[in-house]
Amino acid sequence: MYQSVKCLDLSKSFHIGRSRKIVLDRINLEIKKGDKLGVLGRNGAGKSTLIKLIGGVELPTSGRIERGMTVSWPLAFGGAFQGSLSGHDNLRFICRVYDLDYNETLDYVQGFAELGRQFYDPVKTYSSGMQARLAFALSLAIEFECYLIDEVIMVGDARFTQRCQDELFGKRSDRSLIIVSHNMNFICETCNRCVILHNKKIEEYSSIEESIRVYEHL
Repeated sequence: MYQSVKCLDLSKSFHIGRSRKIVLDRINLEIKKGDKLGVLGRNGAGKSTLIKLIGGVELPTSGRIERGMTVSWPLAFGGAFQGSLSGHDNLRFICRVYDLDYNETLDYVQGFAELGRQFYDPVKTYSSGMQARLAFALSLAIEFECYLIDEVIMVGDARFTQRCQDELFGKRSDRSLIIVSHNMNFICETCNRCVILHNKKIEEYSSIEESIRVYEHL
């Protein structure tokens, strides 16, 4: 299969009371191998919904997603964890699902997340930052071909932030990235493409600079 991720006439709506709110309306988008795609949009435009759909966290109302690459869950997303289990137990489960070497994965995640003894406590007792660090470390322990980044790439102190940058943009520079961010400089520095989510649709322009100019005037 061709190495890309395609959103084909992708729509998503939610029931709100007796009405239905359309968030995404027949989105068409392709992310090719090696693409670094920035996604811009005002609050409530559907950026996080799009990321969750691509990552399989949410299901589309209509349309489909074709995944010709392995796709991560949204980095730092802890919603897939079983809260009553420890971080260690969640790691063991993920090792079984993804057929990972347990000892190698344990060493990597413990060293990267730096949770100390709390790694063996129930995840529901973690702060949001701790959950994000665990989710980020587990995401990077699996060699996905496309990583999803939803505005929360930086979780923790400056040293941890730099390690996240090195892992994603250094060691995995050949991977595809889909990045939701309001930081225009970050988008310019890390992306080779940029789209805007506006009025439930995807808009793409000839350059990142043009996309940013349009976005700033929305």
